[in-house]
Amino acid sequence: MDRQDEPRGPANGGASESTPYQRGQYMRRPRVCQFCIDQVKVIDYKQIDLLRRYVMERGKIRPRRQTGTCAKHQRALAVSVKRARHLALLAFVED
Repeated sequence: MDRQDEPRGPANGGASESTPYQRGQYMRRPRVCQFCIDQVKVIDYKQIDLLRRYVMERGKIRPRRQTGTCAKHQRALAVSVKRARHLALLAFVED
C-alpha cells in the first residue's frame, strides 16, 4: 500500500469524514446582522461612534462581507455615513 493509497483521517494528517472540513475547503461561520439582532429601525447619521465601526481607516465604507450586515441595513448604513460626511460629522478621508 503506497502512501497515496492511505486513508486520510485525523491520525494521518487529514480531516475525518464526519467533519464538514475537507481538503482545501473552509467553512466560514455565518454572520448575522447586528442591526437585526438589536431590532434597530433607523440608523441615525448622528451616531458617530456607531458609524465609525463600519468605516475603514482610509474613509471607505466596509463591505457587507466584512461587517456581516444584511442588505437592507447596509444600504441604510451607507446613506447615514454619507449624510454624516456631508455635515462634517465624519471625515471623507482620514489623514
